Amino acid sequence: MTPANLRIRADLMRQIRDYIGLSELTQQQAAQQFGVPQPRISEIVQGKCELFTVDKLVNLLERVGQHVEINCKQVENKS
Repeated sequence: MTPANLRIRADLMRQIRDYIGLSELTQQQAAQQFGVPQPRISEIVQGKCELFTVDKLVNLLERVGQHVEINCKQVENKS
């Protein structure tokens, strides 16, 4: 897992946790909204990035009406 991939996963998981918190959902309620078993929500809350792909996290956010955008930028050559 590259640092960039890990950072993207962590950001997406943070968005899911924020959605759950702002919506004042229990993990069980969140599981129902996201369409996954409650233990998967627990893994997200615990920040277990290695258990989720970027695709899975994007799909979860889309299920609850969140729009995901990923921006890319050129890295400067450090010569």
